[in-house]
Amino acid sequence: MSRFFTLLAAMAGLLLATPVAAQTSPTKVKFTLDWKFEGPATPYLVALDKGFYKDEGLDVTVDPGNGSVDSVNRVASGTYDLAFADISALIKFRDNKDNAPVRAVLMVYDSPPNSIITLKKSGITKPKDLEGKILGAPATDASYSVWPIFAKANGIDVSKVKIENIGFPVREPMLAQGKVDAVTGFWFSSFFNLKANGVADEDIVVLMMRELGVEVYGNAVMVNPAFAQANPKAVAGFVRATIKGLQETIKNPEAAIKSLIARNQIVAEATELQRLKMALDRNIVTDEVKANGIGAVDTARLGRSIDQIALTFDFKAKPKSDDIFDAQYLPAKEARQVK
Repeated sequence: MSRFFTLLAAMAGLLLATPVAAQTSPTKVKFTLDWKFEGPATPYLVALDKGFYKDEGLDVTVDPGNGSVDSVNRVASGTYDLAFADISALIKFRDNKDNAPVRAVLMVYDSPPNSIITLKKSGITKPKDLEGKILGAPATDASYSVWPIFAKANGIDVSKVKIENIGFPVREPMLAQGKVDAVTGFWFSSFFNLKANGVADEDIVVLMMRELGVEVYGNAVMVNPAFAQANPKAVAGFVRATIKGLQETIKNPEAAIKSLIARNQIVAEATELQRLKMALDRNIVTDEVKANGIGAVDTARLGRSIDQIALTFDFKAKPKSDDIFDAQYLPAKEARQVK
């Protein structure tokens, strides 16, 4: 009899082990950034290296991007499950009812880094000074997508501004060489790219759009709707883990930057650390985030930003705040505090 019970126990153990193994099999998640592995990408890599995604039962891959418009398309098509991209690009994408109902689930750039960057020698010190000048702008640049709003908010006669469609790699070199008078871009990227082209810090002029009448939010984590429907726990887990990565990065950026450098050894650590700190100080850890926690949005402000986009964009099916941001995957406010 003892042999029978031993065999029975072994069989029961085998049966129990099978579903447990299935339950613990990690969910594969493909995540795309909006741009290259630079300082601001650090929090996601910290979440990888610290095992925060793994702890949520996720097997995450993080890939570089090629601009926010492209990242929105990547997640909408299902090529990627989640993406980090500009929310204004998403708002315009959602205007087409035939497009996938992609929504943001975690706000990262509470104050967008969208800027006009120029040099002292251009004489541009305020928005109206752009009239009569040449503005260089990559077609898929997130800041360029906000340019019409910025122009409207500041009374710029756009017919007096010549737009030069230029590629990302030549944007700052063309500005440094005087081939354009100003460019659109994320300020913490263009700043260092100009320095790399021999421009002194004191010669760089930044017009931050958020500080000059633009209400819009910046980049957020957004999810493919089919993936969200099939894997709601994975989306919530990704959000929780990413918040932990942000908290770790905010707490100790000097240690956090090591995760980035391990994946992009051709960049200078000191430069990327400074770029990261600039993004943290001015775009991520705002007064609103300190008060309300990481990741949430003010639906009233988001609504105003959609209205502001409508000033310069002809909506056919103007989305509402709830169409753009889904807060259900956010953990409690206490878990989202800046530490």
